[in-house]
This record gives sequence, C-alpha cells and structure tokens, in this order.
Amino acid sequence: MNPQMIHCMQCGEKLEMRYLPSEGRDIPYCTACGDFRFPVFNTAVSMIVTCPATGRIALIRQYGRPGFILVAGYVNRGEDAEDAAVREVREEMGLKVTAVRFNHSHFFAPSNTLMLNFTAEVESEEVHVNTEVDSYAWFSKDEARQQILQGSLAQAFLEGALTGVYHWPVKKETAGTT
Repeated sequence: MNPQMIHCMQCGEKLEMRYLPSEGRDIPYCTACGDFRFPVFNTAVSMIVTCPATGRIALIRQYGRPGFILVAGYVNRGEDAEDAAVREVREEMGLKVTAVRFNHSHFFAPSNTLMLNFTAEVESEEVHVNTEVDSYAWFSKDEARQQILQGSLAQAFLEGALTGVYHWPVKKETAGTT
C-alpha cells in the first residue's frame, strides 16, 4: 500500500486493501466510510525555458544548491498545468511566456509528486529573477545539456525534450539491484 494511504483522509480509520473489479486491482478501502480511497499526490510543473530569437535555454540555481536546474513549481488548486507553467516562469524569472508546449510527465516518488514538463517559449532574455532564484544563465542547447545537474529529473526532462528519448534517473538506494 502507498505509505501516504494508510489512513482514511475523511475519518482517519485505518484503510484495508480490497479488490475493485473496475480497477482490476486492490485499492485502499475505508470500512468506516464504506468508500474506496484513491491515491493523493502533489502536482508540479517544470519548464525548459527557451528564447526562440536566440535559440538559448535558461537554467537556474536555487536554495543554495550548486547545480543548474529547470524552473519549476507546484500547481495551485483549481489551476490548469499550462497556466501554472506560465505563472512560474513569470514569478521566478520575470519573463513573458509566448507559447507553452507539454513534453512529458514522470512521477517523482521522493516528494510524492507528479511532475509535468513543458517547453516555455519567452519573448526575450531580459530576466528579472525573484528571491527564489540564486542565479541563472542562458545556454546553447549543447551547453545546457552539459551544465544541467547530472542524474537529476531536470536532466532527464531536458534530454528527453531535445532528443525524444526519456531516461529516468535511478534512485541511489536501488542502483545496482534488480
């Protein structure tokens, strides 16, 4: 059972696994409420920020960490993912997005988050970062591939968007096991 789904979110009763024919598998069930409880997780967006006029990609550093990553943030309740992508680029980078295109998704277990990756085209490279961003830089596609944090989900999204082939990072604790 998903560790986040041990107790009912409505009443707090311990959940048990029951087979649900329409799902074809066991689903957490609350005997007190008499209802199945489906997984709850966070939803976030990450963006490959590109400037079509220059062909360059913006990468950022955040929270005192040394590696370059993609602009990212959580989707607010009631917000469409595309709107969240535009909002996050505007908030963190001060850039106007002119086009947004969905690339791929991947569930990131360490934070219980479904990550939705987009390419966000911006009208210029004139950045006005907020306090969440420690630093940023614009790179050519090849430079961005070299500079992005190696082994990260950000790298997997960038490589996948550029090559069409996605390789997800392997958790360190499971590396080398079957």
